[in-house]
Amino acid sequence: MSKRVLILGSTGSIGTSALIVARQIPDRMKVVGLAAGTRVEELEAQAREFGVQHLCLADESRYAELQGKGREVFAGAEGLVEIVEATKPDLVLVAIVGVEGLRPTLKAIELGCDVAVASKEILVMAGEVVMKAAREKGVNILPVDSEHNAIFQCLEGHRGGSDEVRRLIVTASGGPFRTWPAERLSEVKLEDALKHPTWEMGQKITIDSASLFNKGLEMIEARWLFDIPMSKVEVVVHPQSIVHSMVEFIDGSVLAQLSTTDMCFPIQYAVVWPDRLKNELKPLDFPTLAKLEFEAPREKDFPALGLSREAGERGGTLPAVLNAANEVANEAFRNRSLSFPGIWGVVEETMRRVEHVDSQALEVVVNADLEARRIARGLI
Repeated sequence: MSKRVLILGSTGSIGTSALIVARQIPDRMKVVGLAAGTRVEELEAQAREFGVQHLCLADESRYAELQGKGREVFAGAEGLVEIVEATKPDLVLVAIVGVEGLRPTLKAIELGCDVAVASKEILVMAGEVVMKAAREKGVNILPVDSEHNAIFQCLEGHRGGSDEVRRLIVTASGGPFRTWPAERLSEVKLEDALKHPTWEMGQKITIDSASLFNKGLEMIEARWLFDIPMSKVEVVVHPQSIVHSMVEFIDGSVLAQLSTTDMCFPIQYAVVWPDRLKNELKPLDFPTLAKLEFEAPREKDFPALGLSREAGERGGTLPAVLNAANEVANEAFRNRSLSFPGIWGVVEETMRRVEHVDSQALEVVVNADLEARRIARGLI
């Protein structure tokens, strides 16, 4: 059965990978809507190729360029909600970085649409609210991050739920500075941080991978996705990025999901779930892998994991504060106005200064996000 899919963030790395999947499985995936930030020409080309008549552009000053040709075009943050309402798809793939993806996600759940989550910030900021709404509506929240998709696959068929789980083990490549001594981290330049050893991603997430904030956010996301305490979520460094994550069960058994480093794998699984489907993606060649290595993360030298664990354990607005401060600090580093270790410093100080509220109601989370951004910018 073909699924009607709306892609929010279609010109980014996840969105373009989703369209590769759509080309490979046209009988199972029909693209009914596309949303992008500012890349008008790319969005136009995608719309032509897939015959899409519902489009959204965050840049309101340019959305008129997409009008005509029988299309319905939306713009801005409100447009992301409107395109969900207009298309009423079977599945909404949310691949928008930051808070902007939260409202369309909640709208999709309200309308009974399944949601494939590629933007970890949604569950970091409001995981309690999103998962509660999904349970009440009987909506599936399908993870697209390779790590959470791996855990999702490992947990398939285990009816005991979190009671059967001893640990969720999220793997991390360790980033480009895995072997750098701590005293050298202050010398890190933007060009160094953008050289990810195994994945090709956008700049923001690549910097997050280098700082390990990407893994910290994934820990919080896993806590909500799989309804499990933060104490049962761990990170292990795996430089080859072949084992995407593991689940250890209470009997000592460990299940792992392995594949080559291609986001098309988890995207296809989310689209065709609960089925599996043949594709053109490269299979693993075990004799050429040589070895798979694992090591503990250097939490003292890379404080992102500790800060994220604290935010996940305290809950309420603190995960939203952590996420917002990291976005601001990450951007400042990319603009060369903040040092690499300064990212951790800005996030930690912002977490200390923003008043903690024990709630993840939408308005409360949005206010905490705005306040954290204000304070983080002031620190920079």
